[in-house]
Amino acid sequence: MLQRLALLFPLWMILSGAVALCWPRWLASMNQGSLMVLLLAFIMLCMGLTLTGGDFRRIARMPREVLIGFIAQYSIMPALAWIVAQGLSLPPHFALGLILVGCCPGGTASNLVTYIADADVALSVVMTVCSTLAAVVATPLLTQLLAGTMVPVDAWLLFKQTMQVVIFPVILGVLINRWAPWLVASIIPVAPVLSVMGVCFVCAVVIAANAEAILDHGLQLLLAVALLHGGGFLMGYYFAWMLGCQRQSVRTISIEVGMQNSGLAIVLAKQAFPLLPLAPVVGAISAVMHSLLGSLLAVMWRLSVIRARQARR
Repeated sequence: MLQRLALLFPLWMILSGAVALCWPRWLASMNQGSLMVLLLAFIMLCMGLTLTGGDFRRIARMPREVLIGFIAQYSIMPALAWIVAQGLSLPPHFALGLILVGCCPGGTASNLVTYIADADVALSVVMTVCSTLAAVVATPLLTQLLAGTMVPVDAWLLFKQTMQVVIFPVILGVLINRWAPWLVASIIPVAPVLSVMGVCFVCAVVIAANAEAILDHGLQLLLAVALLHGGGFLMGYYFAWMLGCQRQSVRTISIEVGMQNSGLAIVLAKQAFPLLPLAPVVGAISAVMHSLLGSLLAVMWRLSVIRARQARR
């Protein structure tokens, strides 16, 4: 039952976004303080709880695919975000938000979407871990490189905040998994649903707090994030295909590249750029968009696998 609720992640994203736009006063007041940071840290802790030493040892068994995915993650998405921001002449606050999304690691929802697509879940988990751990350096540096000409970017502040909301919770989760497996066994069944609820709540609060701006600039924002994530899925797919990866790996890399940790982009935008209050909005719209596009893609691939199996019978 809980797993089925987690699989409906795109539906919950749409509903939470709709509620936030229709009744923003319910949630807008929560867009203050450290609540968002704590929620994202909890989501990353849940990710850490699912990891063991064996997950890290998998890197040695599939180094080529992991490296291809890693390069695609931190080259295609940052560059594409900058190109889209320039091409659509986005104002600085939205351009920064889009570039932050592009420079963030793969999202944990990508593992769920990979499972739905019947692709390589183990590779997806390893890629998410690698890009997440690298984010502590890659995200601040790439953001400063690509957005530094538009707005002042404090790479050191971004580095510290990424450590706070990503690296420390993941390491804590791995340690808990190592030293208190009995505790993890009781948490794991509900962790996916809690993570989904956390992401939906973070996005809903940001959408509610900026409902007027979203309604005014909705089409421009939707187009920007659709181009970013749609391009990420497409370019990630063909990048892996041209380098000779197997079909399951190609689909996994496509999903991993196209789906970003939008929650991290929201928190970093809120914490590091308080003078640009609209910057986090892009992350909230991004979370809805990549969930929808990723889920649709996963269902299409799943159906193709089912049809192929039936044809072989």
